[in-house]
Amino acid sequence: MSINRRFSTAPMMDWSDKHCRYFWRQLTKDTLLYTEMVTTGALIHGNRERFLEYNDIEHPIALQLGGSTPSELSTCAKYAEEWGYDEVNLNVGCPSDRVQNNMIGACLMAHPSLVADCIKAMQDSTSIDVTIKHRIGIDDQDSYEEMRDFVGVVAETGCRTFIVHARKAILQGLSPKENREVPPLRYDDVYRLKREFPDLEIIVNGGIKTHAQIEDILPNVDGVMLGREAYQNPSILLDADQLYFDREANERSAKDAVRALYPYIDTLLAKGAPLHYVSRHILGLFNGKRGARLFRRFLSERAHLRESGTEVLEEALQLVD
Repeated sequence: MSINRRFSTAPMMDWSDKHCRYFWRQLTKDTLLYTEMVTTGALIHGNRERFLEYNDIEHPIALQLGGSTPSELSTCAKYAEEWGYDEVNLNVGCPSDRVQNNMIGACLMAHPSLVADCIKAMQDSTSIDVTIKHRIGIDDQDSYEEMRDFVGVVAETGCRTFIVHARKAILQGLSPKENREVPPLRYDDVYRLKREFPDLEIIVNGGIKTHAQIEDILPNVDGVMLGREAYQNPSILLDADQLYFDREANERSAKDAVRALYPYIDTLLAKGAPLHYVSRHILGLFNGKRGARLFRRFLSERAHLRESGTEVLEEALQLVD
């Protein structure tokens, strides 16, 4: 399968779970969706089905892995293919100290040869695309030249797709949230990377909030990855298929998208899952619209109740113009 990465959503811990992705699919059919990061340890020693299960409607879908042991990443890349994922991605961008202690995430940028070994091990065990997501640098190792050399080493494996968060990560002293906001964005470095590696697919991530901004970015790279904005303002996804995948205008409204979830939600409720497993992901859908605050409050107060079903969502929709 050839994957169009012109527009994608980022892996986001605690947010981009299977219920969120199912909701996003009601807004966009073609956007490439990434899972939350899953560690190799969780897949090898934990409940594999819990971490890998998804709905067929979520394709195209990529599994993001966290790890630094080539043999373990090889095993998990094989799992990704066996479960039908379209791509498997290595996380070299997460700045959390929880993962640093296990040599996962952005700290790996200090070890390009190890990262190359990890990518090669993954490639050798699967036929699906193996990609990488990384920062422009870490701590004082943050020059363009150092990022270029890192990419060069990894590209020697044959890895073609590099998703670059256009901020460096500060591994000590900043929280993951602060690492998404405090270090300045350096899109120009990512654009330069594309110029120097024209045969690589370069995707930019970080600080992207509007379609107008994406219009300015896309002439310089191969694609954009939308992060927090996709979650906090998911209606932005309604126009994605038309703008980035040459589809007809989306005739589905935001309310239509919510109602399309009802059969899925009914199935979950029948299995004993609470409504808020899904409803928490749609709270930002009407941001900027009259009634949006009432919508959020109504759902937040009722969705966790055991007796709450799709009728609660329908009542909430009536509060929004």
